[in-house]
Amino acid sequence: MRTEPKLTRLDRVFARLDREPERPAHIDVPKMSRHRIVLFAATLSFYGAIVWAVVITSWLVRLDWQVMFFRPYQQWSEIHWFVDYYVVLGQRGPTAVMVAAWLGWRSWRQHTLRPLLALGVSLLLLNITVGAAKYGMGRLGPHYATSIGSNEMWLGGDIFPSGHTANAVVTWGILAYLASSARAQRWLSAVSAVTSLGVGMATVYLGTHWLSDVLLGWTAGLLILLGLPWFEPLIARAEAWIFDLRDRLRDRLRARRRGASAAPVDAPPVRVTPLPDRDDVAARSPRAPVHLAPGPHTTRSERTPITPAGSRRPPHTERHPRGSTPSARPLTGG
Repeated sequence: MRTEPKLTRLDRVFARLDREPERPAHIDVPKMSRHRIVLFAATLSFYGAIVWAVVITSWLVRLDWQVMFFRPYQQWSEIHWFVDYYVVLGQRGPTAVMVAAWLGWRSWRQHTLRPLLALGVSLLLLNITVGAAKYGMGRLGPHYATSIGSNEMWLGGDIFPSGHTANAVVTWGILAYLASSARAQRWLSAVSAVTSLGVGMATVYLGTHWLSDVLLGWTAGLLILLGLPWFEPLIARAEAWIFDLRDRLRDRLRARRRGASAAPVDAPPVRVTPLPDRDDVAARSPRAPVHLAPGPHTTRSERTPITPAGSRRPPHTERHPRGSTPSARPLTGG
């Protein structure tokens, strides 16, 4: 009797992921509806109100100083180790790598580059807007404050708004922005909001940011997520261009491989000319080749001498022809 193997929890998770369609039939792309435009305008107004409250040194700045003098890292020192680890969820390097790995897997499964391109556009907007605000307002942090009760603006700092908080809102909020169902979008929105607010409070606990820095950072990240649908046409054009470039490179590579492996079909056949016969060459040539004899083979004695007539040797009276018997030499008396 054959029994089915017992699947572990991890095997069941991967089996469920394998049942996910590779190319969803319908992917909702957020658009700038009237409701979203109203939210964007309200958030932008709140952003300006926070900046104005800090610039005029209002009650918000006094609250910043009260929290700083409270020194939360000393009041609750037992959770210091946990906050040190938790604040990493707002650092751009680790969070961007984790979220990019997940969105890259989704892009590969769904055959679309929209998740990765949306993440890239949102991080680019984050660097431009938050970076410009940081260096434009130049506020000093609590550890570098110079005057008690002042707003510490335009003194060469770079903490207003909080980059950790804004990065947490954008990095984790992009998962809710790209969710494929309304239920997943609600859950991911709540998780990203709690995570980003926790990161902001962690920086206040450690004393690296004012409370108003966290509020402005949370608002700056929310503005990027609300305004991201304006960049959806640009993302779609970039995706189409990348896929078109990939197809052209792939076709060119295939054509090159095909041309290298197979001979061309329309090449003319090679014509082989037979070598002429040796007798025909000798007959057509005005002079016989050097390696051929001048006539029929004859014996050595019958060949015509090529030396001139007559011998070039000096006459010798005592010399007799070969084969004859020389006569006796007369003896002379001495």
